[in-house]
Amino acid sequence: MSPRVVLPNPTIIDIYHNLGREEARRRMAKGVGKLASHIPGGAATVKHSWPSADRLALTVATMGVEVQCTVDAEDARLRVTLKLPGMLSLMAGPIAAIVKSQGERLMLGDGTAKA
Repeated sequence: MSPRVVLPNPTIIDIYHNLGREEARRRMAKGVGKLASHIPGGAATVKHSWPSADRLALTVATMGVEVQCTVDAEDARLRVTLKLPGMLSLMAGPIAAIVKSQGERLMLGDGTAKA
């Protein structure tokens, strides 16, 4: 019998805003290029695409680990879905807190998130 592989549930983070969908998308597009500089370790790469007008798909790679992520823009929130692999899933709480904090800065600040 083969071992059963259990995949962790995705980590979902809601970031509420009052910007409207279009402004949220604009800020997402403006901030995605700066994302790699906010990842600890200094050697992160971020690949992104827009599979639809309201969904940003990301692959963040650092220290030999890749994290898949989607960000869905809605009228009053962003819904961030992280697929944390292996041992990173044990750190879901602290990772979610950082993502939420940086996302709120991007959405509610002047549009530029800082580490």
